[in-house]
Amino acid sequence: MRRFTSIALIPLFALVLALNFASPGIADEQVAVGDPAPEFELSDQNGQLHSLEDYRDQWVVLYFYPKDETPGCTTEACEFRDNIFAFKDLHAQILGVSLDNVESHKKFAENHSLPFPLLADTEGETSTAYGVKTRMFGMTVAKRQTFIIGPDGKIAKHYATVNPDEHSAQVLADLKELGAGS
Repeated sequence: MRRFTSIALIPLFALVLALNFASPGIADEQVAVGDPAPEFELSDQNGQLHSLEDYRDQWVVLYFYPKDETPGCTTEACEFRDNIFAFKDLHAQILGVSLDNVESHKKFAENHSLPFPLLADTEGETSTAYGVKTRMFGMTVAKRQTFIIGPDGKIAKHYATVNPDEHSAQVLADLKELGAGS
């Protein structure tokens, strides 16, 4: 019997990286810290419309994720859920966004008791505006990235790389550093 070695994993790992990070021509340029946050109007898991204008004068954590009910996306959402009161203490609104539809978001939110809006960007316009729309494993999805939007409507912080296990705590710490809740 032939042994499977870690060297055999290198080409597979390279392919996974290429699929996750190579996205020629899909997303527009990414917004940068200091830029006005692109406006949007999207339905949440209950069919209620949300726009960025609804959250003027407060902090917004706009986190994009690839797909409902996948391991990393579930971990990230549950971490935000578990810290919801700390975010509320800082007067910060969490908004999750993916290209999944309202029905998928509803099931995801119910299955994991998510107490914040999950916005359905089914046309991918918001993901494109923020520069996070990509192709992964043959599907068009939003990259796992987060933007903190300040009360002035400008991008205050951008996370291009996210570790789902630690992200919520990292965002909380950065919100405090930015002066949220003061």
